[in-house]
Amino acid sequence: MQTFTKIINVPDYPPREKHPTILNGFDELKSGEVMQIVNDHDPRPLHYQFMMERTEQFTWEYLEEGPDKWRVAIAKK
Repeated sequence: MQTFTKIINVPDYPPREKHPTILNGFDELKSGEVMQIVNDHDPRPLHYQFMMERTEQFTWEYLEEGPDKWRVAIAKK
């Protein structure tokens, strides 16, 4: 069973705070640590943002893919 340094329940945040909260949470991770995000839709736009702004710094693994809940493990390399 995977251990997460932090878990972010994305629907708990107002729309304008969602991506900054997740990116800041990722930036606080140490190398090798993993955070989980839980969302009510596929966070594909966030994945694209990570690919553009955190190039080669992360791994992205879907743990659950809808239809009502998506869970993603994001690890810091």
